[in-house]
Amino acid sequence: MFDLGWTELLVIGIVALIVIGPKDLPVVFRNVGRFMGKARGMAREFSTAMNQAADEAGVKDLQKSLKTATNPVGSAMDGVKDAAKSMTDLNPDSETGKLSKERDAARKKIEANAARMAAERKAREAAEAVEKADALEASLKDDAAAGDDTPAADKGKA
Repeated sequence: MFDLGWTELLVIGIVALIVIGPKDLPVVFRNVGRFMGKARGMAREFSTAMNQAADEAGVKDLQKSLKTATNPVGSAMDGVKDAAKSMTDLNPDSETGKLSKERDAARKKIEANAARMAAERKAREAAEAVEKADALEASLKDDAAAGDDTPAADKGKA
């Protein structure tokens, strides 16, 4: 509606400070804020009342039919989405519902097996890493016991 930037607000504030004075300025700003709050509340209430009246009058149905007429591809996609949603809401006692339950159980079983295999692989890799670390520490101890000050990694370079 009104486009006020920071510079315009600053000019308005300075003029208000000069005209009204520093003593009464907070009271004026408080009253302006209350007025703006009431105006926004009234606008919100008016908008809500208009939307309710439009819903009661059937404007939504008219809007939907106009949308269908102007955008047939979009309305067709809405129909496809509605059909897909109705297909996913299955009756658990139907054959499709039973198959869905079986597939869900099989999926959970596969996920559990994959998680178990991953955990076993990680445990195996951790055990191998511990063995390797123990072997390297043992070689360091052997080098230290032999009195050799050069680390085992530097022996191949010398």
